[in-house]
Amino acid sequence: MHVPQHALLIKLVLCGLIGLATGALLGHALAGFSVGLLVWAAYQIRRFNQLSEWLQREDGAEPPEARGAWGELFDELARMQKRGRAREQYLRGIISRFQQSSAALTDAIVIVDNQHNLEWWNRAADRLLGLRATSDRGKPLMNLLRDPRFVRYYRKGHYQEPLELPSPVNSDIRLQYQISTFGDQDRLLVARDITRLVRLEQTRQDFVANASHELRTPLTVIRGYLETFLDQELPRPLMRGLNQMQQQARRMESLVTDLLLLSRLEASQHISDEHPILIHALIRQIHEDGEALATERGHRFVLDIDPEYDLLGQENELQSAFSNLVFNAVRYTPDNGTITLRWWADTQGGHFSVTDDGIGIEPMHIPRLTERFYRIDESRSSASGGTGLGLAIVKHVLVRHDGHLSIESVPGEGSTFTCHFPPDMVVPVRRAE
Repeated sequence: MHVPQHALLIKLVLCGLIGLATGALLGHALAGFSVGLLVWAAYQIRRFNQLSEWLQREDGAEPPEARGAWGELFDELARMQKRGRAREQYLRGIISRFQQSSAALTDAIVIVDNQHNLEWWNRAADRLLGLRATSDRGKPLMNLLRDPRFVRYYRKGHYQEPLELPSPVNSDIRLQYQISTFGDQDRLLVARDITRLVRLEQTRQDFVANASHELRTPLTVIRGYLETFLDQELPRPLMRGLNQMQQQARRMESLVTDLLLLSRLEASQHISDEHPILIHALIRQIHEDGEALATERGHRFVLDIDPEYDLLGQENELQSAFSNLVFNAVRYTPDNGTITLRWWADTQGGHFSVTDDGIGIEPMHIPRLTERFYRIDESRSSASGGTGLGLAIVKHVLVRHDGHLSIESVPGEGSTFTCHFPPDMVVPVRRAE
């Protein structure tokens, strides 16, 4: 917008000259000049007041009629106002469409500002989270979603993995929370109803648990008779077949045991309570079991244990997870290899790692290693006697302890499996004792 200043100056000079000439004719030149300037000023003030009144109106009225510089100013402002209204209407349309589309979503969507206060949410959030548009806007999120597990998840600030919790409105509804950050540390919270998926998963778990439990009895009977037959003096071909049957029966028993354990771990995402664990004694016991398993393999074990810190959790679950990692290292490390067990704590939490100098793992297999029954090499896994469930058990034990598993491996050089635990699960040794 440009208003020609020379036009205003010309009018100012003309008013002054006219006043000066009129005053000179009347014998008061200076007074006439002043009156001329006052007339010009009064005209400008009147136009300014007209402009101010028009700008304050919101009914879209046409600008006041004027000529010259003021006319150009009014016209330019009118055009800017029309463009602004069109832009505002366009943006309102976008916001309206966004609100309509988000209202149609079945997932709850909540926007939280950088002060952790509720800024906006859709209708599904009213139904799933119990938020009220009339009273909850601007309130802290923690005052409305008070579950300690959600509060801990929110405050950690690490949202790579979603969180599953019952709905605060209806405990029969299972929600999956996912948080993303955007802008100036604002957060977008999405809560998805996964009740149906949870029920399907529960049905699968119940089936696996029941089937595994029912298999125990016939397997026990079969193994009992096999042991009885093997104690007899029987022909060599028959003994060979009975030995193979006994090996497969033991393998099936291990599979059933792992399936039952995995089903129990999957029954809940968190441990019911936490107990101080003498982690040093636990690792040494697992070390002895690993040495017994590797008696004929010639493996060398190295222990590197931080004596200052212990761990909180469920000892039997952690023993199962750590044992699986150590026994896998024994099975898949060539004879006379080195296996290192390490426990340490730092500002990131507690860590237990098992390192071997075995055959290693190709990078494409690493993301899928914790899947049930996933095998890199079927023949190698069968020969080792593994069930294909060990790392799945490790994963679920760590999830229940708010931890996670990391895997580093170089083909031909070895692998390192590390269990990471949060800082609040690590305690000084003297406290545990």
